[in-house]
Amino acid sequence: MDALGVVVALAAAFGLTLLILAVIVTVKAVKAVADGVHKQEVKARRAVENATLKAKSFAKPGDPGKLAAVRLELRTALDSTRQVLQAGHVEDSQLGEALQLLARLDTHAAELDTELRLLEREPDAARVSAKLPELRERADRITHSADSLRWAAQDRMRRFADDELVRLSKECEDEAGALRHWTPADTSTGPADAAAGAGASRGSAGAEREAPRRGITAGRQPSAEELLGLAAEPLSRLAERLRKPGRPGPAAADRP
Repeated sequence: MDALGVVVALAAAFGLTLLILAVIVTVKAVKAVADGVHKQEVKARRAVENATLKAKSFAKPGDPGKLAAVRLELRTALDSTRQVLQAGHVEDSQLGEALQLLARLDTHAAELDTELRLLEREPDAARVSAKLPELRERADRITHSADSLRWAAQDRMRRFADDELVRLSKECEDEAGALRHWTPADTSTGPADAAAGAGASRGSAGAEREAPRRGITAGRQPSAEELLGLAAEPLSRLAERLRKPGRPGPAAADRP
């Protein structure tokens, strides 16, 4: 019974762990989906607001149209700079500080956008005309700062791209030159030369073998005796045998 209780307790603990993990995964998935939906909602709402501001800047004359144009320029500058910096930060970590500065500009831009939106609802036209130059000047400063960050990031990325292109072009030119630099095949060690060398070796070996046989005639024309293979000493021995009287044969004994 004790062993069965331990097994049941382990199974219960395992099942509880799986349940907790499932709950955690589900919560994270729901949170990720909610964040994605929220981001899409913010983007959609901002796109609608920008379209509305653009329509107001063209449709409404006077100060209301100017206010809408200032808000639209401010948003456009910040959004464009954010897109450039975020895209470049993936490959260049040095743009992280620029993103932090842009976040601070976003804070001032949000405050200014709130003031501009409230001024659009201001019924006193004189107050609107009085406040508009000051707000426009603040908007221009924020817009100029955002434009400076965007232009600097674009110049930095373009410079890196140009440097990489220069290096790549140099490597391509070197490789093209290496491909065009060919040399004719070296025939000095080809099959014909190898055969000629082998023939010369055999000729020299044959000459070395023939040297002892023709050493006696080296430097002069061979005589008839040398051609017949007879040396001086065998000829002298032959002459001595001819001078000695030979034993008379039967024919010589019968002669008187």
